[in-house]
Amino acid sequence: MIIPVVAVLLAALWAGWAQRAPRATGDPASLAEHRRFMAAMERTTAGSAASEDGSGR
Repeated sequence: MIIPVVAVLLAALWAGWAQRAPRATGDPASLAEHRRFMAAMERTTAGSAASEDGSGR
């Protein structure tokens, strides 16, 4: 009897959390975050390309 009650409560909590409104971020914050992401991807790509070129370094 207790397991279905707990399952319903957890499902109700999850449904409420999943339906919440997304946090709004301002355009400057979003653009700055995107620039940081792109810079990190460029560093990762440049670093892995240098190690995969077969130079043995």
